[in-house]
Amino acid sequence: MTEDDARAHPFPHSREDAKSAEKTPDTPQTRAPAYKLAFADTDFLLREELRAVRLQLELLKPQMILDERGIESTVVMFGGARIPAPEDKGSARTETLAGLSKYYDEAYRFARLMTERSLKTYGREFVICTGGGPGVMEAGNKGAHEAGGQSIGLGIVLPHEQAPNEYVTPDLSFNFHYFAIRKMHFLLRARAITVFPGGFGTMDELFETLTLIQTGRMKRVPLLLFGREFWDSVIDWKALADAGTISASDLSLMQYVETAQEAVDIIDAFDPDACD
Repeated sequence: MTEDDARAHPFPHSREDAKSAEKTPDTPQTRAPAYKLAFADTDFLLREELRAVRLQLELLKPQMILDERGIESTVVMFGGARIPAPEDKGSARTETLAGLSKYYDEAYRFARLMTERSLKTYGREFVICTGGGPGVMEAGNKGAHEAGGQSIGLGIVLPHEQAPNEYVTPDLSFNFHYFAIRKMHFLLRARAITVFPGGFGTMDELFETLTLIQTGRMKRVPLLLFGREFWDSVIDWKALADAGTISASDLSLMQYVETAQEAVDIIDAFDPDACD
């Protein structure tokens, strides 16, 4: 308990009562689930009826920690978990994946460049934010780490065992149950969004971001797709415009880049007022 906590009110702090409750005499009444303090009762918090509370907690915890760390803006890096580092491309499951290993290097370079910029703001602005996993995400966190800065990892609980990559700043490594809340945190502080080649998860994140910007639910930020050849081969953007399911002007919501420096230059030149 901090000194500010102690001065907040004259009543016992919740931490104090939680500790006191652990010392309660052992009786049939105190062993009953009903007697547990509600906020210290995991079984109660995991009940179906408490979903709204869990959603709120999952929104608040990263928000509060990022605020306490003084992080004001982020640079988001989406991309495939399966894209290998160049030195590991020999073990890639397909030749295409092996060829995409060049984007691991570009992700690393981009994160390093942006983190060098972040350090000039004492780590408040342009903080690298990834999904915390392997592949492109690892490259992003690694670039930030080796530049001497911090980076965020927003993980998600999946059926198979996993852990954050070793380069995520430990105090900024988060784990989520709700995909929707995780997606909110990706975008809440985003000053720029980069999307490297990837699979379903990357596509999901890309299309949600495009939809939010297209519908005016999110302000325009640089939305940069690394690898024109990859993206044009998997999504026929022009066909969507020709069919009329999107407007031709929607194609300008994103830009292609091939290198880290190209991405940095576009972010530097971006004028949000010109997008109004």
